[in-house]
Amino acid sequence: MHFYVIKIKYVIAAAAIILAAIVILTMRQAVPAFKVGNREIPIYSVVREDNKVALTFDSAWNDDDIDEIIDILDSYGAKATFFVTGKWAEDYSSSLNKLYRSGFEIGIHSYNHTDYTTLSRGEILDDIDKCDKALLKVTGHTTDLVRAPSGAYDDNVVRTIEDSGRYCIQWSVDGIDYIETTPQEITERVTAELEAGDIILLHNGTEFTKEALPMILESAKDTYEFVTVSDLIYKDDYRIDYAGKQWKYK
Repeated sequence: MHFYVIKIKYVIAAAAIILAAIVILTMRQAVPAFKVGNREIPIYSVVREDNKVALTFDSAWNDDDIDEIIDILDSYGAKATFFVTGKWAEDYSSSLNKLYRSGFEIGIHSYNHTDYTTLSRGEILDDIDKCDKALLKVTGHTTDLVRAPSGAYDDNVVRTIEDSGRYCIQWSVDGIDYIETTPQEITERVTAELEAGDIILLHNGTEFTKEALPMILESAKDTYEFVTVSDLIYKDDYRIDYAGKQWKYK
């Protein structure tokens, strides 16, 4: 009888340990991937042990320089991700098709560059889906990458994007190529403090980006490998720190 009681105690203890482990595991899985303290954080950059960086372009204005940008990237063997608005995809479908056929990655940049922080959860989802459908019509594929218009976000924006099964992508290096500037200044802003794991922001449809791009690639080609965002980020088993850096769980 005494032996039976001991066995029950062991069973109860073992069950308690298992239950505790399940609770801990569940808590870890329940913590939002972008949650830092009480704030939702998108992916700004990635902690990596290799030399990869991601070159990204926001496409919301015109397509005047697309052919030149494609040729420059191809000449350096550089990959890139283009975050495209749905309206741009519709207005410049031939250019979007060129980008996709050339092997560049396409991401969502809203349908018409509406500030997501002014929208409800449902309105954000509707807008993302509208953009995704415009991309699908041209490329035949959808995407799981979203960059909020102007990079404006709050908890609702990031949480909504994440809950839709997509990744909210910011940037850690800004070429600031959309203001009155020069190719040299754009290049300096990108290359001055570039590090492995950085996500670089440029725009097509500007005056000097196409002139700065070969200078950027030439300056960094021996140090960094330019890849798509999907090839840079971790899509599972990761955490985000206070600075928006993505770390892989080991």
